[in-house]
Amino acid sequence: MSRLRISEIFYSLQGESRSVGFPTVFVRLTGCPLRCGYCDTAYAFKGGEWMALEEICDRVAAYHPRHVTVTGGEPLAQKQVLPLLTRLCDAGYEVSLETSGSIVLDGVDDRVVTVMDIKTPGSGEMEKNRWGNLQQLSAKDQVKFVLCDRGDYDWAKQQLREYELAERCEVLFSPVHGKLEPAELANWIVQDNLPVRFQLQLHKILWGNEAGR
Repeated sequence: MSRLRISEIFYSLQGESRSVGFPTVFVRLTGCPLRCGYCDTAYAFKGGEWMALEEICDRVAAYHPRHVTVTGGEPLAQKQVLPLLTRLCDAGYEVSLETSGSIVLDGVDDRVVTVMDIKTPGSGEMEKNRWGNLQQLSAKDQVKFVLCDRGDYDWAKQQLREYELAERCEVLFSPVHGKLEPAELANWIVQDNLPVRFQLQLHKILWGNEAGR
């Protein structure tokens, strides 16, 4: 029987990405090979419970959602997430995958919206970026930079140009909560006329760092 170790399944508002604000079921998988300095889900590194794919799908269906986000941790660290993504798509949900970009995207169902982080110098995990993943992204997908400071911002601008990211998919710039002043990042984006979407983490504005929200 195919199983996944699950940290939590909950229903809330999407706090990030293009679907921000939509009621969404989150399936958070346990485990992550990265240790970003600003991580806000370290509780998902360990623990959780093993659940069969059928049980996970039943839990999701109980909320009658339109949107489902599979996240972590790093969900792609568990290979059985691939058939889970396909089953969720087959059920008719709008499915998104939040990934660190440190694991290849091979096998992710084409119907899934991939929201992929690019790790900045300030994250402490920049060397884990798999730049080849960019070749698998399309206009429906999104790339996200979580920025700690001006140095991260300037580095992200360089990647934006070098990889022509805005021509490939939507690009999101976010400030690290409590570290980079949001208005400062917003001003930089406007001053430089960047082809990116500024975003804040809606769930933190509403509920802080409360787990399951």
